[in-house]
Amino acid sequence: MRRRRLKVFFDGGCRPNPGRMEAAVVVRGIAHLFDDIGTGTNTDAEWLALIRAMELVQASSLDDVELIGDSTVVVQAADAALRTGIAAEGHAARFLALALSARPARVRWIKREQNLAGIALNARHPR
Repeated sequence: MRRRRLKVFFDGGCRPNPGRMEAAVVVRGIAHLFDDIGTGTNTDAEWLALIRAMELVQASSLDDVELIGDSTVVVQAADAALRTGIAAEGHAARFLALALSARPARVRWIKREQNLAGIALNARHPR
């Protein structure tokens, strides 16, 4: 019987944009929250969330993972880096370097309201 792929959700954000960034990663139903990860844009925060997800995957010796996020920009760039082995400088290059030592099965987009990491971040900021 084929084992199911492990879903790892990631999300990042900042308030205001640009501003102080935070990120969340959800693995096996457990939210890992990262406060004050620097200053930058929402896109920077999304990249850093993906990088934190990769670091957690590696630290936990997980394999056959599917990284799931709601930023189309980051998901498309990360997927392209995985397919081609080529990444621009900065966050994409850091992601690819991590992926080369523990390659995720895939990176895919999900609607924001379905992203468990986004839900965890939103719970910290009631409106």
